[in-house]
Amino acid sequence: MTEIFEPTSPHDPRLARRVDGLLGSFNTAGVVDAADVRVAERVAALAGEDDERVLLAAALAVRSVRGGSVGLDLDALPDLDGTGLLWPDRAEWVAAVESSVLVSAEVLHVEHDLVYLDRYHRLERQVADDLTARIELGPPPLDEAVLAATLQRVSGEHLSAEQAAAVEHAARHRTTVLTGGPGTGKTTTVARLVLALADQFAVANERRMSIALAAPTGKAATRLQEAVSAELGALGALGDADHQLTPPEAMTLHRLLGWRPDNTTRFRSDRGNRLKYDLVVVDEASMVDLTMMARLLEAVRPDSRLVLVGDPRQLTSVGAGAVLSDLVAGFSEHPDSPVVALTENHRSTEEIKDLAAALRDDSPDAADRVIEVLRAGTGEVEWRNTDDPVEALQAECTAAALRVRTAAVDAGPEPALAEIEGFRLLCAHRDGPYGVRVWNRHVEQWLATELGAPLGSAWYAGRPLLVTSNDYALDVYNGETGVVVTDPSGRPRAWIAGAGAPRPFAPARLDAIETMHAMTIHKSQGSQATRIAVLLPEEGSRLLSRELFYTAVTRARESLLVVGSEAAVRAAVTTTAQRATGLRHRLAP
Repeated sequence: MTEIFEPTSPHDPRLARRVDGLLGSFNTAGVVDAADVRVAERVAALAGEDDERVLLAAALAVRSVRGGSVGLDLDALPDLDGTGLLWPDRAEWVAAVESSVLVSAEVLHVEHDLVYLDRYHRLERQVADDLTARIELGPPPLDEAVLAATLQRVSGEHLSAEQAAAVEHAARHRTTVLTGGPGTGKTTTVARLVLALADQFAVANERRMSIALAAPTGKAATRLQEAVSAELGALGALGDADHQLTPPEAMTLHRLLGWRPDNTTRFRSDRGNRLKYDLVVVDEASMVDLTMMARLLEAVRPDSRLVLVGDPRQLTSVGAGAVLSDLVAGFSEHPDSPVVALTENHRSTEEIKDLAAALRDDSPDAADRVIEVLRAGTGEVEWRNTDDPVEALQAECTAAALRVRTAAVDAGPEPALAEIEGFRLLCAHRDGPYGVRVWNRHVEQWLATELGAPLGSAWYAGRPLLVTSNDYALDVYNGETGVVVTDPSGRPRAWIAGAGAPRPFAPARLDAIETMHAMTIHKSQGSQATRIAVLLPEEGSRLLSRELFYTAVTRARESLLVVGSEAAVRAAVTTTAQRATGLRHRLAP
């Protein structure tokens, strides 16, 4: 459930006009807003439902989806202290909804202790059914001798026993869910399981396997392609010989499925027009929401291999659902689960590893352990326990912006893009004193002061860029980064680092672009930087959660700076983001 909001005035757009009864009271108290109320009123009017308790449940179900849940959990409703309201009696409320015409008309569904809107009920059932159907097909054909030869080929000092077991697991399953935290070698394992699956395919089909690498964002897809191609190249697996592979193609999930200009939730590839690929690998699967997972599963051929890769401890998707963590939990009791976990950390960044491990700790004293690790940092992890983030961050943010500016002016786009990957400031919020917008302005002001002159145009040389939506016409995708560099004629050009070499664009051609001196932790998923600075908001922030903090920490390759009070750190560690879903129950045996 989303938290109760506080109306700012009688004219707050979240307040619905001329609404009486339960809906009106709960709207005035900030439990549901105008959009939730109007949807509930409309479906009730169409179905002829007049029970106020049912309308309230419908409005809350709409609000739950907007908050990331798949349905309304009546056991996890917000506290109404101070509102003067009481929730309806639970047993009577459930009975009223179950007997409602909205349920008989399949507008609402009651299952797994959740009240669902029909669309999300169907999507959740479809995901469970498609995954179950893939498992029920049984194991794929396997040539044991070829598998043994492949494992011998890919093993060595760069592949642990745990990773080798994951490769073998993938060879024996049509669907693989590969999980692991930072530094556990997921990409190394992916490259080798791609080779193992390709070897099996070549023997069975006497042709090369067609492979797609995908991710929710362009940046994550590019990073996956670069890492997997480098690993395959080092193994001598790429080339034109019969036993070698064509470099895998990487793309966003939207591009993989085929975007449609007439529909934002449907794609060209679906159950009647399956994807051509024999193997589909999806990285950063924790970012894939329920709708996208449903569209992916219906588009992948039953005989194709599917590999989902991600860290279930990271932030869940922006849309509704927590699919990856549901898969891990739901398949945990299966005798032949598609889930395989990597647990051994191979990074040399011991302090970051220890902090990430402390954030994965579910014990009651986890916050104490996190504080202990932060205080023990000797350079790789630093903690500035302060309520004055400007003092803590100004010098480092200014220096990083100046390095990008100098590279853009003196060296060109590629060195400037490389500098962007050296340092990144991550914020929980977009707005407010701890938000991205404020901190982008701070850094630009500090940079101008350092240069001794105004930056001039909004498209100043060295401005770091973040693409915030997909532009299929330009082949530019959400999550890709860029930098402004002035060409020899003095005109600014936005160089975007996507798949392949960076490409220049006239600024007027790019629509959804933001400055990236700072970025939100949500937007940082799928990317990394050599050094990460995490700005925690005040302890009362509704966004603070363990998943948010963990995601930020695990973006750092080599060093990490945490800026925030001890109270904020403790609030983050003790708050777990909860989403109401039923998928794990549907997958359980």
